[in-house]
Amino acid sequence: MMRLATILCLLSLMSAACASAKPLTYRLPEDKATFKPGPGVDAAQNNCAACHSIDYVNSQPPKRGKAFWDAEVQKMIKVYHAPITDADAATISAYLASTY
Repeated sequence: MMRLATILCLLSLMSAACASAKPLTYRLPEDKATFKPGPGVDAAQNNCAACHSIDYVNSQPPKRGKAFWDAEVQKMIKVYHAPITDADAATISAYLASTY
């Protein structure tokens, strides 16, 4: 009987705690990084920056070449389901390969 009372008391406390829980909210810091200028920068800005910070792109190893950036853009499309058109994917890959 004592065990049942303890369990009911714990359930009551847990229920009260859940009812008063507020959803977590947070505000991300403003992104101060920018893409390097070059042909195709608009496609990168409009597509890449929609999902992650520009610092993410800026922190990639330099001079990786077109094959590396083609694979990265395709990964964003196929794995992360980024809504990038084929035309924009080609533009972004070319821009990143020539600029980074």
